[in-house]
Amino acid sequence: MKRAIYPGSFDPITNGHLDVAGRALRLFDEVIIAIAPSMSKAPLFSLEERVAMATEASRALPDSQRLQVESFNGLMVDYAEAKQAQVVIRGLRAVSDFEFEFQLALMNRKLNPNVEAIFLMPKANYTYLSSRIVKEISRLGGPVEAFVPECVRHALEQKHRTA
Repeated sequence: MKRAIYPGSFDPITNGHLDVAGRALRLFDEVIIAIAPSMSKAPLFSLEERVAMATEASRALPDSQRLQVESFNGLMVDYAEAKQAQVVIRGLRAVSDFEFEFQLALMNRKLNPNVEAIFLMPKANYTYLSSRIVKEISRLGGPVEAFVPECVRHALEQKHRTA
């Protein structure tokens, strides 16, 4: 069985993330969306909230029964090895993403040469989309329903209503 890990902070998960996850499901027998704590990014949502949103949002994907959502700590390559995953999926939106992702892939290869990186591009209409931009639009009261699943839109409204 070919298993892939799709790691990230997913703060919050966007339609672009889900597009990449759906593409990965067409290529692999099983995909794990692996959510990292990412405390250095000062996440808006707790790890538990991000796992819950990603779990709910991913149910709409075709073949979602082959997709799991989990959190992890530590090195992603160690997590991938523990899950017996052969591949790490990374999304590339634009050329600007490539340099960082390329460096990360080479470092991960040095740490564990048994785990390959595969880069997937989302649909063209998601290439501008990022969690950071979605959070800013929401914080300023703008509409985000075109960018995130309904459960995420609702969670963003709740966060900003109580802030």
